[in-house]
Amino acid sequence: MDFFIISGMSGAGKSRAASVLEDMGFYCVDNMPPELIPKFAEMCIAANSRFSQVALVTDIRAGIDFSALFEALDSIKTLDCNYKILYFEASTDVIIKRYKETRRRHPLFEEGVSIGKTIEKETEMLAGVRARADYIIDTTALTSLNLRSRLIQFFDDNTLRDQSMIVNVSSFGFKYGIPADADLVFDVRFLPNPYYDISLRPKTGLDKEVYDYVMKFRQTQDFLSHLYSMTDYLIPQYVEEGKTSLNIAIGCTGGKHRSVTLCEALGDHIAALGYRTVKMHRDASR
Repeated sequence: MDFFIISGMSGAGKSRAASVLEDMGFYCVDNMPPELIPKFAEMCIAANSRFSQVALVTDIRAGIDFSALFEALDSIKTLDCNYKILYFEASTDVIIKRYKETRRRHPLFEEGVSIGKTIEKETEMLAGVRARADYIIDTTALTSLNLRSRLIQFFDDNTLRDQSMIVNVSSFGFKYGIPADADLVFDVRFLPNPYYDISLRPKTGLDKEVYDYVMKFRQTQDFLSHLYSMTDYLIPQYVEEGKTSLNIAIGCTGGKHRSVTLCEALGDHIAALGYRTVKMHRDASR
């Protein structure tokens, strides 16, 4: 189980980081008291793969004494649960600016004490957490998109190229309308149509006979070659831009034969590249 503790300065981007990790498939909990962390870790371990990636946000809101946090982290080590601490910080000027923009009150706010002095106090209180951090991320000059890219770099691995975006590949029939949520639409009505083969008409592209029929033509292979090249180029650009989902729709006349076949082929190709991929066939059963 991947267990991460997100901590750091108020206004440094912890909530935004938790949102990014949630998009990447993490189960995130905000403002968990340190005393509850060991029990929570036990529950996650007992649930096996259901909670394989967990991120907890704990900071100054949980209390002034961080010794409880360190005791909790030492405790979960005995459960064979490894953890890493991500510490977020930013310059005092930037944090002050962010609080002015959001008009929120600092957790350590006191009457008659300047925000600058409050930030200075928080920095001192968090010194122990910062010293134990595995990663220190300074968000002073980072936009939300830059922060997302930085986190993706931290959590990128060789088994899954990018968990931050899911690619939905769907087939549809033009006679029933183009999917409203499609980002990219490809028309494959130019390919030879299995519909005119009486034995294939009642089947779909999920059946081997139809799949093989559509795939045997040069036009299909040429089109797939161009389609693979295009998606291989586009998907990383969308990831970099910050998109969390990409909907690719492939259409033929009725949405049963050619579009389903090409949807299956493209979905398998994208999944093989390491992206989270879902294949859907809207009209195949019509």
